[in-house]
Amino acid sequence: MSDLARGMAEAARLLLSGDRELYGIILRSLMISGLATLLAMGVGVPLGYGLARGRFPGRTLVLGAVNTGMGMPPVVVGLVVWLLLTRSGPLGSLDLVYTKQAMVAAQLLIATPLVVGFTAASIQALPVQLPDLLRSLGAGRAQTLWTISREARLGLLAAVMAGFGAIISEVGASMTVGGNLRGSTRVLTTAIVTETSRGNLPLALALGLMLLVLSFAVNLLLTVLQQRRVG
Repeated sequence: MSDLARGMAEAARLLLSGDRELYGIILRSLMISGLATLLAMGVGVPLGYGLARGRFPGRTLVLGAVNTGMGMPPVVVGLVVWLLLTRSGPLGSLDLVYTKQAMVAAQLLIATPLVVGFTAASIQALPVQLPDLLRSLGAGRAQTLWTISREARLGLLAAVMAGFGAIISEVGASMTVGGNLRGSTRVLTTAIVTETSRGNLPLALALGLMLLVLSFAVNLLLTVLQQRRVG
């Protein structure tokens, strides 16, 4: 039996047996990356809107920085967060290094530039006169923002997919700031690295397949929502 076949068989066995550690890793991965994505949307959507509609000195420079941040290596982000949170760092008193909170913070920094970039692009694709037109028709500020959000919904859902996809699959930042502690900060990507280093290829492949299935399921759900809204 090939390694891939053994991996698939091991994945089926672990899922069907209700392996507690496995399901704990899956739920932890979803919780950390899901929370980081929600926070990134809360921060990135307003910033992206401001960059798309605002006109201020240095705007092009800021957009360039955002585009650079979209390709920032996760391990570099993890190193920066670790330096901030380590005991000798400026935020060391918070005692957050090697915790799930530190992992959320690192993933938030990875996802936010993606959300800002996709949001700015989707808002810029709308007619420049749209806000003025809506206000002239009597729409208030909240109604104007809601209408613009609906018009840019494809780009906003793409921002969610890009942000979540980037952080659910990254390993460098999670390993650096989380420490890959069993039962505490171990997620699917760090578990794959651990099992591969131990030579346990069937389990590593099983975890990898589960990560692919999980990512596909979440993105499929978002794609269905996206396409329904189009219709």
